[in-house]
Amino acid sequence: MPETAAFSHAFPVLQQLAEDVLKHARNKGATACEVDVSEGFGQSVTVRCDEVETIEFNRDKGIGITVYAGQRKGYASTSDFSAQALRDTVEAALNIARFTAEDDCAGLADAALMAKEGPDLDLYHPWALSVDESIELARRCEQAAFDASPLIDNSEGATISTQQAHFVSANSLGFMGGYPTSRHYISASVIAGERDQMQRDDWYTTHRDAARLESPESVGRIAAERAVARLGGRKLRTGEYPVLFEAPLAAGLLGSLVHAASGGALYRKASFLIDHLGKKIMPDFVRIVERPHIPCGLASAAFDSDGVATRDSDVVVDGVLQRYFLSTYTARKLGMQTTANAGGSHNLIIEPGELDRDGLLARMGRGLLLTEMLGHGVNYVNGDYSRGAAGFWVENGKIVHPVEEITIAGNLRDMFAGIVAVGRDVQVRGSKQTGSILLDRMTIAGE
Repeated sequence: MPETAAFSHAFPVLQQLAEDVLKHARNKGATACEVDVSEGFGQSVTVRCDEVETIEFNRDKGIGITVYAGQRKGYASTSDFSAQALRDTVEAALNIARFTAEDDCAGLADAALMAKEGPDLDLYHPWALSVDESIELARRCEQAAFDASPLIDNSEGATISTQQAHFVSANSLGFMGGYPTSRHYISASVIAGERDQMQRDDWYTTHRDAARLESPESVGRIAAERAVARLGGRKLRTGEYPVLFEAPLAAGLLGSLVHAASGGALYRKASFLIDHLGKKIMPDFVRIVERPHIPCGLASAAFDSDGVATRDSDVVVDGVLQRYFLSTYTARKLGMQTTANAGGSHNLIIEPGELDRDGLLARMGRGLLLTEMLGHGVNYVNGDYSRGAAGFWVENGKIVHPVEEITIAGNLRDMFAGIVAVGRDVQVRGSKQTGSILLDRMTIAGE
């Protein structure tokens, strides 16, 4: 276990708190219990126009307790770690359980599926950064944006954030696991102006290990370049065109797949992917995998929120959907086995192709490079997709002018089936990893 002296509570203390909760729940007549104990802290510093705008410190802790009285479930939580508060919270959860309806799918995961000794995933890299050092880094980041172009005439700020946490999850079947984690980021958001036009854009970098972040100067420069490039935006004539989702936005397409293939949407009959296991949903060359044990991965986990051990698996192979994303509860609702996805996906990766972004633009030839989307217009029941958008118009594989005030529309079935290529320009910012994704066509509504 890495050194975690900066936490208010040592890891063995969290374990003891979890054991105390389980013991009290058992003594009070709960047939089963699961508990999550967590503590986290961090700091964020924002500099705007070379002046310190905010300095924020956060320190949080909490215990979430789920108890079962037969097939009845109750949940309660507290941020008070005293013995009396733990007893009161257990009893509050039991009182709730007694008044809830029975659910034949409620209960803990099967004991055989629980994580035992998990791998060391190298998720904890504290960043010993003073406030003064954070201010200096933020100033360097913002100054790099101003230095990148004389058209950068204002800033929404540069932020340096460092966060640490540790947790213990346990249940009455004997499972207990947990570990410390860290996550840090550098971000910048700036405004470009020319005559009566103004455009903003941003950039950020995030990692568990601060040594692997992009430099503050790089973040500021990219944010500036993106803002300046958007000046002079135009609408497009309404029509159907190829669309290239740049890598940060392409991760949203993977997110749409996870949502539509999740157990919650499926058992509620609220997904267009009902009964699609073993069916082709993407072209032959598309392969999507889940790799929960990547060292230092942003979404790596030895077990899911149910305590079920995670494992490598294929999600899409040769364009065919291999499995859904199921928790213990949603799997039971569907008469299936959990996929250890309670709490979400773990490092979902679409296999990259050979082309970088410029190569994808050349392959597209003529169409829209999508760099920003607005709103959340996705209907997962039928797959309809419609969102406000901005980006760049491309002719002969080259960007010719920025595009704004348009709407892109399609259907996720057609969008998935219409994937033409996946780039190697991968941006890792969360649980989904992908390069830019080129689609054969979408409807663009403009003029």
